[in-house]
Amino acid sequence: MPLRPRRTRPRPESTTLPFRGLFIGAGLLACGCLAVALGAHWYGGALRLAGQSEQRVPLDILIGDDHLRLPANMIRFEDQRRAGMAERVDLYLAWPELEGYSAALRSRFDAPDDQGRLIFVQLSQSTMSRDMSGRVEPIYRHLLEGPARPGPAGLTAQTLKKTSGFGEDVLLTGTDADGALYAVRCALPAAPGKTTNADCQRDVHVGRDLTMLYRFSSQLLPQWQAIDAGLRRFVSASLISDMSQNDSGDALRP
Repeated sequence: MPLRPRRTRPRPESTTLPFRGLFIGAGLLACGCLAVALGAHWYGGALRLAGQSEQRVPLDILIGDDHLRLPANMIRFEDQRRAGMAERVDLYLAWPELEGYSAALRSRFDAPDDQGRLIFVQLSQSTMSRDMSGRVEPIYRHLLEGPARPGPAGLTAQTLKKTSGFGEDVLLTGTDADGALYAVRCALPAAPGKTTNADCQRDVHVGRDLTMLYRFSSQLLPQWQAIDAGLRRFVSASLISDMSQNDSGDALRP
């Protein structure tokens, strides 16, 4: 006899699958919403910090023969916030506190062009034998034109030649409390509202073989002596001498 195909009763569809899929979908959606929420929280915090750091952990940085110990929140660029050897380090400091980024000082750092509230400092190995004051006679004197005239904050102003390569900068000179020559180069704005935190720049030799280049607002020129002395003290306090190096400092050297 020919075999008849065996009939099978169709299985009823499971009523649990749609609900199971619904539960799985709801779970995935909840996880996704949580991830978005966490991501938004993290990203919002990152935007608020904008690459800045409130960490005060001290970092040991070697530039040439000079060993500096600096808190991370003073270092301007994120990729420089690491211990070890470096060609230079860039800092930003609130004036007059000479402190780095913090929640209390956030408004100063969030508006870098808010006149006179930040000072930008760059520390690097010296490439010239003379700092700015030492270059006045052998170099700057040959780049000046016109007579000297009274400048801001009791300083003497002299115009730099347009061919000097310094644009509209003016050389300001004076004598500090110790009788030493002070020199700073400034792009003096036509109106007070046009000032920035980098109108003026000056470089000095510090440490063993470091050049400290710093920039500040022309609105702070009345405080030029306090700024210069304060920054020198700050760097001096940040330098670690060979005699007082601890294990972490010694480990940085090859």
